[in-house]
Amino acid sequence: MRHALGYRKLNKTSEHRKALFKNMLNSLIKYEQIITTLPKAKELKPQIDKVITIGKKNLLTNKKKLFSQLQDKKSVTKVFDELSKRYSSRKGGYSRVLKAGFRTGDDAPMAVIELVDRNPEAKKIDKPKKTETKDKKKEVQLEPKVASK
Repeated sequence: MRHALGYRKLNKTSEHRKALFKNMLNSLIKYEQIITTLPKAKELKPQIDKVITIGKKNLLTNKKKLFSQLQDKKSVTKVFDELSKRYSSRKGGYSRVLKAGFRTGDDAPMAVIELVDRNPEAKKIDKPKKTETKDKKKEVQLEPKVASK
């Protein structure tokens, strides 16, 4: 019988699984919404909820604990500075998993995992801003080279 065996192994070794969820946690904290497979999203939901709950108590030990788990200083500061203030009145349920159809290549069930009351501008963090001027649009066109004999 398969009673209370804990979590999904996702057909990965424990080291690979640990690295996978660390990267997914950092991405979810950074962008506040990511698209992944449904089983991964269901496993990630309790982890992100625990991370935000730890971040709500601004203690040095909690910062060290989160840094040992996330290993990213920017993520830890965002959890303590921004997310803990946003969810200070909420007692749990900081994230949601939405089903998003099936992947075209292998027909895997896909899902969107996002933070509740997320900042829509967080998805645009790494995208460069388009600041085109008239000078950049006008490019010098070279004359075509004539083939010589």
